[in-house]
Amino acid sequence: MKEEYDVIIVGGGMVGAVVACALGNSDLKVALIEQAMPEEFSPEQAHDLRVSALSIASQQILQTVGAWDAVIAMRMCPFKRMRVWETAGDTEFNSDAIAYDALGYIVENRVTQLALLQRAQEFSNIDFLCPSIIRKIHYADGKGSIQLDDGRVLSAKVLVGADGGQSRLRQTVGVGVTSWDYQQHAMVIYVETDYEQQDITWQRFVPTGPQAFLPLSGNYGSIVWYNTPDEVRRLKTLSDEELLIELTKTFPDCLGKINKILGVASFPLKRQHAQEYVKQGIALVGDAAHMINPLAGQGVNIGLLDAAMLAEVLIEASNKGKNIADVAVLKRYERLRRNENLKMMTVMDLFYRIFSNTVMPVKFFRNLGLGLAERMTPLKNKVMRGAMGLEGRLPKLAKGETII
Repeated sequence: MKEEYDVIIVGGGMVGAVVACALGNSDLKVALIEQAMPEEFSPEQAHDLRVSALSIASQQILQTVGAWDAVIAMRMCPFKRMRVWETAGDTEFNSDAIAYDALGYIVENRVTQLALLQRAQEFSNIDFLCPSIIRKIHYADGKGSIQLDDGRVLSAKVLVGADGGQSRLRQTVGVGVTSWDYQQHAMVIYVETDYEQQDITWQRFVPTGPQAFLPLSGNYGSIVWYNTPDEVRRLKTLSDEELLIELTKTFPDCLGKINKILGVASFPLKRQHAQEYVKQGIALVGDAAHMINPLAGQGVNIGLLDAAMLAEVLIEASNKGKNIADVAVLKRYERLRRNENLKMMTVMDLFYRIFSNTVMPVKFFRNLGLGLAERMTPLKNKVMRGAMGLEGRLPKLAKGETII
């Protein structure tokens, strides 16, 4: 016997969980499949290495689906200011300039995921299947089903791929990707600082790649150090004491004294874009659809916008009596999100190429650009709104509007 659903979401990470919560209390019967629950949160725990800078649009989505209060009850760090600089040119963005309390929030990925999964389990129309391991995904003639390791077979009108950059669902249904590796790795270093919780993020550009500092709650911060793969590998072989010396030599004094290194990780930078987001009965969201240079921390944010827009399209179609599996319905989601994501990916690529270029005329003009941005208030405010996720065609949830 098959268990029938309207929507099955493969992957209960942040993006998949937003799709589920956004469909909560709708007339659609939903299954959310996740392999394992994240570790429970405790205030005494050290911060996780994996954190995200959630935009105001992302915060609005979490607020509207009812998960933001749980994030606040755990921990997060709001930031009002962002300073970007390189040698002669610099600019500082401040949310006060556009009458917002914050530019965004630094939140551990696990905290966001836990808040969303807790919320998803409060909806009677959602079956949260966890822990569940997928044994097989079957897709033929526009119809999909999933066999779990316990023998259950689930079928749905729409299968949603929220299962990451190596998406098994995307590969099973035959959607190709365009991808390339950047010649950089990112090293994430969790540190204890002299400074107490800050309200500013820093990003400095040097020829080997950006150097970023993200504030965390308490006397803690997250340093993101972009560099060549060989240099990152060398840095990872150092002892904590040796790495602390390298950080002190490399990062500016304005970050304050770094007292201790508490954790280190690294990952290669890659761009990847699915050649299509939808097929009959199939929709891809988040990293399953796109992977972006993390230069401005927009990967999670555009994924959450995907999730909110897909849910909006599905509910609107269902309310109008349309077949939600129809590729014409799902193509509307693709039209609303693919070009927006491509624009963001292109901007991040442009930043990567401009700021990793050591040719003197390019260095001159990027310093000039930062200096002009500091003096041109309308342009500066527009850039700020874009980083906050407040520009472009936004889903209703990102504007604080309900879709049920």
